[in-house]
Amino acid sequence: MIEKKLNYNFKDPQLLKTALTHSSFANETSVESNERMEFLGDAVLGFIVARVLYDLFPDASEGKLSKMRSAIVSRMNFAHFAKGLKIDKQMLLGKGEENTGGRKRQSNLAGAFEAVIGAVFIDGGYKKVYRIVTKLLKNCLNGDEEIFKDYKTRLQEVAQRQFKKVPKYKVVLEEGPPHDKCFHVEVKLGRKCMGKGVGRNKKQAEQAAAKEGLEHIEGLNKLA
Repeated sequence: MIEKKLNYNFKDPQLLKTALTHSSFANETSVESNERMEFLGDAVLGFIVARVLYDLFPDASEGKLSKMRSAIVSRMNFAHFAKGLKIDKQMLLGKGEENTGGRKRQSNLAGAFEAVIGAVFIDGGYKKVYRIVTKLLKNCLNGDEEIFKDYKTRLQEVAQRQFKKVPKYKVVLEEGPPHDKCFHVEVKLGRKCMGKGVGRNKKQAEQAAAKEGLEHIEGLNKLA
């Protein structure tokens, strides 16, 4: 299933199996976990995402490229990619991890995605990983998936799924002359402020607040 989604067939199938092996399963069965491949995949992804963006956006400034890379290279987005590749369906988890929702846990999904990329790199080399990552990012840019286009939509989906709440946005400050206003916005889940943002209009400020809210939730998930 994963190989079909990747459009890549492993010469050494054991590499893929190891990439899908969570430490909880490894501890129960005395096999190698995916942690070393996760380490490698994380480094490979950081480099290749930068190269793919460099190639796809020849006119983009260094600052814009950096913002796009930081929007993509996150545990939240890697977990999103993992689900798209059906990695969540094939992860090998220990009984305890399985019973406590480990198959949906963001850290597990992101780690397995990184490990799979590390496995492809070992098995097929740079060009194969570059092709896979390019395809994933082009899907995002073509609108098939929302990775960094609409933080408000993503925050609403995450908030409803994890907290059963809808984000509420509030302008807390407007400053500057009419032709050059600056808006400060807060986003809350219930009574808790999840993020703050600033922009030249309400929409920009809300997107910035939503981005910070997503990063806050990602931080909470890392501790889970």
